[in-house]
Amino acid sequence: MFTPDPIPRPTGPPASSTPLGDYLNQSPPGGSSGYAVLPRSLAEAMPLPWQHQMRNLLAEFHQAFGHVQWPVYRVVPSRYERLANLDDDQLAEVGCTVEVGDDGELEYRMRDGRRIEDPENHQVLVSCLDPIPPRGTQPPAAPPPPPAW
Repeated sequence: MFTPDPIPRPTGPPASSTPLGDYLNQSPPGGSSGYAVLPRSLAEAMPLPWQHQMRNLLAEFHQAFGHVQWPVYRVVPSRYERLANLDDDQLAEVGCTVEVGDDGELEYRMRDGRRIEDPENHQVLVSCLDPIPPRGTQPPAAPPPPPAW
């Protein structure tokens, strides 16, 4: 009944003890160093079986962490832009000022007075229009493919 052969070991890397963290560290859409954001319109557009699974996972999550004092989060769609490409409103949004230095060149400074040495390559997050349409609206249709002659 028993075989003398050793039990075969699984091939490949061992299973991670932090699979969600590993996935989020890959910077998926909506992910940042501290948060994972799911656009509600996309979540509600998932197939119904997925929605049931997501609802159950979120319900378990909120039950497990219901004792935590949750703040209200304000999520703002944003994109990375080079500091030198921002207008005055965007500069104010990221807490930066621009002034002409003694040498006649523009100097970019943060609120605390720190000078930004390379504004052409310094990237910051600025708010933008949300590219994901709200639930109930249809995204623009893709153009038809060119005719095959």
